[in-house]
Amino acid sequence: MKSLTVALLAAVSIATVASAQSPGKPAVPPWGVDLSMMDKSVKPGNDFFLYADGTWLKHDTIPADRSFSGVNLELDKQNEQRLKDIVNGFHDKAQITGEEKKLADFYAAFEDRKQIDANGMKPAASDLQRLAGLKTPDDVARAMGDPALGLDGPFNGGIGVDQKDPNIYEMYLGQSGLGMPDRDYYLKTDAEIAKTQAAYRKYLAQMLAFAGIRDADGKRAAAVYRLERQIAVASWPAADRRDAEKTYNPTKVSALKKLAPHFPWDAYFAANGLSESSPKGERVIVVAENTAFPKLDAMFAKTPVTTWRDYLTVRYMHSFAAYLPKAVDDADFAFYGEAIQGKTAQLDRETRGVQLLDNDMGEALGKLYAARYFTADAKAKALKLVHNMLAAYDADIQTLSWMTPATRAKAREKLHHYMLKVGYPDAWRDYSALAIDRNNLIGDVKNAARFEWNRNLVRIDKPVDRAEWGMTPPTNNAYYNPVFNEIVFPAGILQPPFFDPNADDAVNYGEIGATIGHEISHGFDDQGSKYDAYGSLKDWWTPADRKNFDARTEALAKQYDSYEPLPGVHINGKLTLGENIADLAGLVIALKAYHLSLGGKPAPVLDGYTGDQRFYIAYAQSWRQHNRPGIERARLLSNPHSPEDYRVNGVVRNDDGWYAAFPQIGPGDKYYLPPDQRVRLW
Repeated sequence: MKSLTVALLAAVSIATVASAQSPGKPAVPPWGVDLSMMDKSVKPGNDFFLYADGTWLKHDTIPADRSFSGVNLELDKQNEQRLKDIVNGFHDKAQITGEEKKLADFYAAFEDRKQIDANGMKPAASDLQRLAGLKTPDDVARAMGDPALGLDGPFNGGIGVDQKDPNIYEMYLGQSGLGMPDRDYYLKTDAEIAKTQAAYRKYLAQMLAFAGIRDADGKRAAAVYRLERQIAVASWPAADRRDAEKTYNPTKVSALKKLAPHFPWDAYFAANGLSESSPKGERVIVVAENTAFPKLDAMFAKTPVTTWRDYLTVRYMHSFAAYLPKAVDDADFAFYGEAIQGKTAQLDRETRGVQLLDNDMGEALGKLYAARYFTADAKAKALKLVHNMLAAYDADIQTLSWMTPATRAKAREKLHHYMLKVGYPDAWRDYSALAIDRNNLIGDVKNAARFEWNRNLVRIDKPVDRAEWGMTPPTNNAYYNPVFNEIVFPAGILQPPFFDPNADDAVNYGEIGATIGHEISHGFDDQGSKYDAYGSLKDWWTPADRKNFDARTEALAKQYDSYEPLPGVHINGKLTLGENIADLAGLVIALKAYHLSLGGKPAPVLDGYTGDQRFYIAYAQSWRQHNRPGIERARLLSNPHSPEDYRVNGVVRNDDGWYAAFPQIGPGDKYYLPPDQRVRLW
C-alpha cells in the first residue's frame, strides 16, 4: 500500500466525480436527495436536521429488532442481504473452496437452532465445570487470560502497534470488566438508570441459574453486582480514556507486577501465551489507565475466589448466549437488547449468522462481497474523490491564518504521507489454521477467538504489517488509524446513497465527501494531531499553534456540553470532541472540494436549489437517523460520537458556507451563531 507523496498531491486535480461515470439514473431520484423527506415548514436556522429529514422522521417507525432506523440501517440491511445471498449461494455451486466450506459450516451450525436446543447446556458443560472448579487467584487469572473463553476481569489485554514506535507491536493492558456499557450505569442514580440497574441484577441471577448455580436468596448475584460496581468506581471516565498521551504508559513486566502486585500476572501470561521476555530483553507492556490499576489490583485481592467464579460464569454465559439454548439467548437479549437498547424483538437468526461470519471470518466473506459488489472501476472512482478531498485539504492548510509556517510545513508533510485503503485489502487473510466443525458451534467460536489471538501473538516481535485492515470489506463505516497515518474506506460504505456515481456532484461531496473529509481530519483532531507523519505519538506543533488550536477546540467542546438530547442528559463535549472536530472540518473541506470541482463554472440550479444548498441538504440526509431512547442514553454516556441531529445542527452553525447557502438564516434562529462565536478550524 503506497502513501501519497508530495508529487502525487501536486499532480492531483480537482475533477468532477460523476463526469467519469457512465450515464445513468441516481439511486435516489431526482439527483441524489429525496425531496419528499424534507419538512419545509421548519426554518433551516431553527433545526436544519428537521428541515432536511423532518417529514421522514414524522412517519418513521424503528423496526422492532433494531435500535435505530435511517440511512445507515438501510445500507446495513442491504449489505446483510448481500452476505446472505453469498452464503446461501454456496448450495448452488457444484464445488466450493475449503474456505467457503468453513463459512458454510460455521453458518449452518449457528442456524441450526433445533440442534442447539436439543444439546442444551452440554456443549458448555466442560467450560462451566472449569469455572466452577477455580480454587485460587492463579486459577482465576488463568481463566481470564484464556483467549478461547473470551472473558475479562478488572484487566483486559490485546496486541497492537506501539504508539510511539509504529514499527513494532506491543501488548496493551487496560481496565475492563463491566457488564453494563459504562461506569456511569453503576454510579448514576436517575430513574432510568435505576431501572437498568434493577434489570441487570435480575439478569445476573438468571445467568447464574442457567449455569446451574443455586442462588435462592440472591446473595451470589448481589455479590457479583457489588464487584462490578467497585470496578466502575475504580475505572477512568470515558472522556479520559480517549486521551492518547494519558493512556500511553509503557511499563516493564517487573514494574507491572509492582503496580498491581496481587494479580497473578505469571498465570495470566502463561494462559495467553505471551512471553515475559522479548528479543530486546524484558517485555514492555503499555498500560492504559495506569492510576486505576492499583485500585483494581487491591479489589482483586480482597474479593473471594468464589465471587470471581460467579462473575466469570456470568461473563461466559453472556459471551456464549447466542450459541446456547433459546431460553439463555432470550434472557441475554432481554437485558442487552430490550433494557439497554429498547428493542422489542431479536434479530432473525439468518442476519445474526452473517454478522457472526463477518466478525470471525470477515475477510473470507469480504473477499466474495468485494468481488461481487465493488468493481475495480468503482474503486478507481472512489479513489479519485479521496484524492480531490486531500488536495482540498492541502490547499486549505496553506491559507490558514492561525497556523504558523513551521507547523504548517509539518501538517502538509503529514497530509502528504497519508496512506489510502479503499474498498478491500490487497492481500487476504489466511484462515487455513482455523478449524470449523459443523456439529460443534461453541467449539467453532472458541477456535475463532483462539485463531485471532494467535494470529496477533506470533507477530508481536516481528515487523508491523501496515497492509492490514481493521474493518472488513462489507462494513458500512470508515476510520482513520493514527499509528499508520491512514484513512480506510471499506466497500460497504462506498455504496448509494453515500457514494453514487450517477448522483449530482454536490450530493456526493455532501455525503461521502464529508465522510472522507471527516476521516482525513481525524489526523488533525485533538488526539490525532498528537501523531506525526509517520504515525508516532510525537509533538510536532509550535507551542503557540497548539495553544491556539486548543482554545478553538475547547470552545467547540463547550458548545456541545450545552446540548441536551434527553432530559437531564447532556452531550459530553470532551468525550465527543474528536468526532465533533472531524465533523466540522470534514464538512468545511468537502464544500471547498466541491467548489474546486466546478472548475470556475457556476453550479446548476436543480428544482430551485443551488449547488451549495444541495450540498448541505445531502449532508443532513446522510445523517438521517432515528434512535431509540435506550441506545441514545447508552451512547451519550459512553460513545465518542454525538447524536445524529447534533452532527448536523451542531456542525452547520459553525460553518460560514451554510449561512451563505441559506441567506434567510439570521439572528433569532435557534442555531444561528454570530460570526465571532463560530469555531473555525479550517
